[in-house]
This record gives sequence, structure tokens and C-alpha cells, in this order.
Amino acid sequence: MPAVPGVRATARVTATRAGERTVLSALAGDGPFHLRRIHSHGDQARVCVLGAMNAPLGGDRLRVEATAEPGAHLHVTTASAAIALRGPTPEPATYDVHLTVADGASLHWLPQPLISAAGSNLRQTCTIDLAATARLVLREEQVLGRFGEPPGRLAIRLIVHRNGHLLLDQQTAYGPGAPGWDGPAILASHRAAGQILIVDPDLERQPSQVRLFGDDPTAGQAVLTPLAGPASLITALAPDSLHLRRLLDAAHPTE
Repeated sequence: MPAVPGVRATARVTATRAGERTVLSALAGDGPFHLRRIHSHGDQARVCVLGAMNAPLGGDRLRVEATAEPGAHLHVTTASAAIALRGPTPEPATYDVHLTVADGASLHWLPQPLISAAGSNLRQTCTIDLAATARLVLREEQVLGRFGEPPGRLAIRLIVHRNGHLLLDQQTAYGPGAPGWDGPAILASHRAAGQILIVDPDLERQPSQVRLFGDDPTAGQAVLTPLAGPASLITALAPDSLHLRRLLDAAHPTE
């Protein structure tokens, strides 16, 4: 079989506890991934992922691995939005994120939005393994199409295990070929979707309560829902990325 065109690249980040602070014991990336240390905040190590080239394109195989070892605190963000574009092949691009958070550790995974441009085809999977006393704040944002254009095909899956048990397995598909994605049951007239997942052992003692954010459905709304475990999921829909971020920040500020 002929090789499928596209970039194969992996980025790895490992945070390790060293006395009263967190250090980055591994920081490596290739292809479109350029990793940069940024100013720490308290005992939290911080990393910014810079895009060194256009990606993901059709046929690309991209992977990010981030690990917070016992007692470490890690914050990862990106410098700009990622844009999924049409590539040299109709084959889908894949973008796999693997996050591991050990006991007593925390991870804030806060990338900028993902934009699904017309003609693109992307499958993104985020797999998370959490220890029993781990903490996680994860934000995801998707913008369906650039200004004045329809979106590409975008399939997203989020799988979370905590202490060896499944906490969340969620899959969504948007764009051409995805049934009902722009209908009233999913996005209706909106073109931006996002969520924040919070996992914190403290929520076992003080569970979150269901709450709705946003008075005007045309400007977007968000809902906070407790999960079956020490976790909460905030889901938001909005007409654009600006309104989406405002809703998510109102529900749970992350910066």
C-alpha cells in the first residue's frame, strides 16, 4: 500500500515534583510542535505549545502526551488557535492527546480553539488517566468554519478514566456527513461549541449544582452539570468564539 502523505509528529511534556516546586523533566516536540517554558505560577510549571507550521492537514498524524507525576502541577496552553485545513489527501488527519495525572498532582489543559475550515477532515481524541487524588481542568473549544465558510468534517472523542474506572466517554461529530449536527438537537444556528471538565476530589464533599449561564439563547448558553464522580462538566454553545469564551469564563474562569 502506498504511504499516505502527511506529517507524523509527537510532543511530550512531563512535570515532576522537586522539593517545593514543579520542574519540567521532559519537554520535546517535532513537526508542528514547538514547546516553550513560560513563567511558572506558584508551584505550577507552565508550557506553551507554538505552531511551527500549518497543521493539522489531511493525512497528518499528530500526538501530544502530557504527564503530571506525583505531586506535580502542570499548566499547558497554546499560543494560537489550531486550524484544521484541507490537505494533499482526502484521508482524515488525526490529533491524539494523552493526559496522565498522578496522585496529588494537577493538570490544567487549556488550548486555544480548534477551527474546522471548509474541506478539512479531522479526528481528534483526548484520552485522560487520572489517579484517585488527581485534579484536572480541561477546556475544549471548536469553531465550525472560518468567517463566511462552512465547516469541514470534525469528529471529537473525550475519554476519561479515574482511579481505573470510566468517568466520561463522549463523542461528537460535526460537518458534512454527520447526521443532524446543525439541527435543533445539537447546534441549531450556532457555530461554536465548547466545554470545561473539572475533576477534583473536593467535589465529593461539595458536589456542584446544575446551573444555566446566559439569558439570551441567540447569544449562546452554557450549562454546568455534575457527573457521577467528583467532577463537573460545563457545556456551551455560541454563535462565535468570542461569545463562547465569555460563557465558559463566566461558568469557570480558567486563566
